[in-house]
Amino acid sequence: MIRYELAKAQYAKYGVDTDAAIAKLKEIPVSLHCWQGDDVIGFDHDGPLTGGIQTTGNYPGKARTPEELMADMDKALSLMPGKKKLNIHACYAIFEEGEFVDRDALEPKHFAKWVEFAKERNMGIDFNPTFFSHDKVKDGLTLSSPDKETREFWIRHGQACVRISEYFAKETGIPCVMNIWTGDGYKDIPADRMGPRMRYKESIEAILSVPFDKTLVKPCVESKVFGIGVEAYTVGSAEFTLSFAASHEGCLPLMDNGHYHPTEVVSDKIPALLCFFPEIALHITRPIRWDSDHVVLFDDETKEMAKEIVRCDGLGRTYMALDYFDASINRISAWTVGFRSWQKALLSALVTPNDMLKELQDAGNMTKLMVMQEEMKTMPFGDVWVKYCEECGVAADESWLDDVLAYEKEVLAVRK
Repeated sequence: MIRYELAKAQYAKYGVDTDAAIAKLKEIPVSLHCWQGDDVIGFDHDGPLTGGIQTTGNYPGKARTPEELMADMDKALSLMPGKKKLNIHACYAIFEEGEFVDRDALEPKHFAKWVEFAKERNMGIDFNPTFFSHDKVKDGLTLSSPDKETREFWIRHGQACVRISEYFAKETGIPCVMNIWTGDGYKDIPADRMGPRMRYKESIEAILSVPFDKTLVKPCVESKVFGIGVEAYTVGSAEFTLSFAASHEGCLPLMDNGHYHPTEVVSDKIPALLCFFPEIALHITRPIRWDSDHVVLFDDETKEMAKEIVRCDGLGRTYMALDYFDASINRISAWTVGFRSWQKALLSALVTPNDMLKELQDAGNMTKLMVMQEEMKTMPFGDVWVKYCEECGVAADESWLDDVLAYEKEVLAVRK
C-alpha cells in the first residue's frame, strides 16, 4: 500500500490520477478466445486444422469436449483481472447426443450452452463464422469460389451466424461483434485478381442482407496478407476489407496485428481509422516474422496499440479481442499471460500523461517531448499494476502459475 501511495503521488506530478485509471480499466471489456484451449479444432469435425492457418506444438492436456474447454477457460478466467467477454467460433457448436447439422444449418440452440456459460459469468459473447477446416472449402476458396454451390453454402453459413450473433446479444444484453474472415487465396500467382474479390464482395453483401438489429450485431471484415498455402494472393486483402467496411454502413474494419507486412504496425493504423469510422475492432496477437499467433506479451507494439486507443479517446469505440493459439506450452498459461499482458498495456496507457505529451508536440517542443517520453518508461507502473490486481482479487505476480501447474497435475495430465 505504501508503494502504491508513493507511485500515485509520482504520477500525480504529471496530472495522472492512478485511482481513476484503475477504475476505468475495470470497465473495459476484452474478448477471450475459446480456440486457445483446443488448438482451433472445435466440436463439429474430427479432421485437422486446415485453411491457411496452423497450430504448432503438442503440449499435453488440450481440451477435447465442451465441458473440458469450459473448465479450462474458467481456470484461466479466475487468474485474470478485468472485464471479460467470450469469443467463440462457429465450429464450437455443441450438439446433443446423436445430433449433427452442417454449418449452413446452425441455429441458436446449438450454442445455448455457451450462452448459459457466459450469462453465469456476466460476460457478453463475440462470434466468428468458421470458413476453414471443412470439406466444402473447395480449392482453398469459400465465399470467393467460382463454384456457385460452394459460395451459396458458405453464404448460408454466414447468414446463420448473423442470426446466432443476434441471439447472443439478446440473451446477454451486450452487443455481439461478428467477424468475417476467410483464408481464401492462391498458392501461386493468379490470372485473375479482381474476379475472386468481386465474388467475395457479393457474398459478404448477401450475408449481411439478412435482417438484424445493428445495435445488437456488429459485423466486421478482417483482412490478411497471406497464409499457409495462399502465399501469393489473398482475396480479403487489407485494401479490400477496409474499402468494404468504408462503403457499407454499419460494417466495421477489424485489424489483426499479425495480418500485415512485417514493417507495418497496427498502432499507426488505429488513429487513422478512428478518423473515419465510428467504431473499429481488433484481434490482438503477436506475430513473429508473419502471422504466427504467438501469445501476446507486454512488448513495445502491444503497448503502442493500447496507447493509441487511449489517447485517441477510442476506448468506447474499439472492440478488443485476443487471438492466438500456442500448443507448445500450457494452454491455460497462454490464455493468462496474453490477457494479463493486454491488461498491462491498457493500464500503462491509462497512466500515461497523454494530454501533457500532446501539448508538447503541438507546441513544437520535440526536445522535451523526447525527454518526457523516456522519463515515463521508468515510472513506477508495477506498483499501480499490483494495486489493480489486488482490487480485482487476483495475484499480481507470477504466483498464479502455481494454480495452473496444480490444475495441470490434477486435471490436464490425466487427459489422454
